[in-house]
Amino acid sequence: MAAMGQLVFDEYGKPIIILKDQDQQKRLTGIEALKSHILAARSVSSILCTSLGPKGLDKLMVNPDGDITVTNDGATILKMMDVEHQIAKLMVQLSQSQDDEIGDGTTGVVVLAGALLEKAEYLLDKGIHPIRVADGYELAAKKAIENLERIAEEFPVDANNLEPLILTAMTTLGSKIINRCHRQMAEIAVNAVMAVADMETRDVNFELIKVEGKVGGKLEDTMLVKGVVVDKDFSHPQMPKELKDVKMAILTCPFEPPKPKTKHKLEVSTVEEYNALYQYEQKQFTEMVDKVKAAGANLAICQWGFDDEANHLLLQKQLPAVRWVGGPEIELIAIATNGRIVPRFEELSPEKLGTCGKVRELSFGTTKDKMLVIEECPNTKAVTIFIRGGNKMIIEEAKRSIHDALCVVRNLVRNNKIVYGGGASEVSCALAVYEEADKISTLEQYAFRAFADALESIPMALAENSGLSPIYTLSDCKARQVAEKNPALGIDCNHNGTCDMKTQHVIETLHSKKQQILLATQLVKMILKIDDIRTPGESYSG
Repeated sequence: MAAMGQLVFDEYGKPIIILKDQDQQKRLTGIEALKSHILAARSVSSILCTSLGPKGLDKLMVNPDGDITVTNDGATILKMMDVEHQIAKLMVQLSQSQDDEIGDGTTGVVVLAGALLEKAEYLLDKGIHPIRVADGYELAAKKAIENLERIAEEFPVDANNLEPLILTAMTTLGSKIINRCHRQMAEIAVNAVMAVADMETRDVNFELIKVEGKVGGKLEDTMLVKGVVVDKDFSHPQMPKELKDVKMAILTCPFEPPKPKTKHKLEVSTVEEYNALYQYEQKQFTEMVDKVKAAGANLAICQWGFDDEANHLLLQKQLPAVRWVGGPEIELIAIATNGRIVPRFEELSPEKLGTCGKVRELSFGTTKDKMLVIEECPNTKAVTIFIRGGNKMIIEEAKRSIHDALCVVRNLVRNNKIVYGGGASEVSCALAVYEEADKISTLEQYAFRAFADALESIPMALAENSGLSPIYTLSDCKARQVAEKNPALGIDCNHNGTCDMKTQHVIETLHSKKQQILLATQLVKMILKIDDIRTPGESYSG
């Protein structure tokens, strides 16, 4: 406090901070503060702008430890950025909330918010009050949402015909690093979601989909396992590498003698006492193993470790075992095998055992790395996507890409309304908002036009990232949408020779697009109402 200034009290005993050099300090307020906020938000938005679309570029992020992440996922880029400005932090949270709710569109939502703020700055320069701009944006967003509802189409979600879903997943993966095996990854994502989806309640439980990765091999070696993959191996190298018709005991109790819950210490002073203790330990181990065998189990999966004595005994008794299996994996194994998690050996019984057709050990190349695959489970709803790749960086980005595709397919199962991507829906909404602006006689018409211009920034960025002339391509797209009354016309990012996104099968979920517009508008409205930033106890220098 002494370094910052002096603390004095008024006649009512309320503290007042007198800051050093207060007469020389500057604080941004009013329009100047708003412009500072807009600049910070636009800086964040411009970083992501080049990552938009199937031809978007990746960003290489280096954390303080020197670890490298290469990604074009908006939420990941912003999460890893060291952002200091308070308004820029709001942009990071915007992207994160889109990721949490939808799982896709994390780049587009930030680019749209940045464009809305950029257009708002022009209106502020014209002398329009920020509240009028914010209210106009909100009304324009409602009009855009109405237009999205009008142009949305029903999408066939049928467990017997997965082709439409695969094409949608391919749209999501088009901009990702894994688009080398584009269709294969899309099929894996769709099959994983459909395996765990409940088509009656239109719900998908993501807890049942596990994504594992292992360095080595190539992306094409990625596979979907109808079961569970565990990054462990059998506890003893001489245990069999493959088991069939498995009955497994899923244990959360360790293979070790029970520890007395007392503060008293046990002192061993003679050889006889030590031998008695050793015999007791051996007896306990033998009883534990016998209880597992008596229940009919031929595999023990344990959450905790066990020492070499117990491990050797398990081998002698011909009971293969796996140790140090994590809590989430234990739960997934129990779900997949219809087994019960047993906390004490005394509670083990035949009906609590999990069953599966096969447990096998996978080994990789020349390394000693091994993993266990639990297959042919009675509950086929538990699946694992097993990703291979040349290095850790590629595997992590593949996991993020697969997550986006899984989220999009899940959203379609929940709500099968879709709009067309490639900037087509944004252009259609922009035209609708422009049309509405001409009917408004109040000052809000300027905000409507600014909102429409901001919506066009998405197709502009797509065209620019694809090496096309942005202004010419956008003008042509708008003119054709008006002339042909076809809201599926967008930007031909992949140079397929047609702008019709329906023909190209470039599809986005209606829920995702609505969420992007609503979240971006809400954040911009909040930023336009902030005319000062104050930190308790210190002044704010411009």
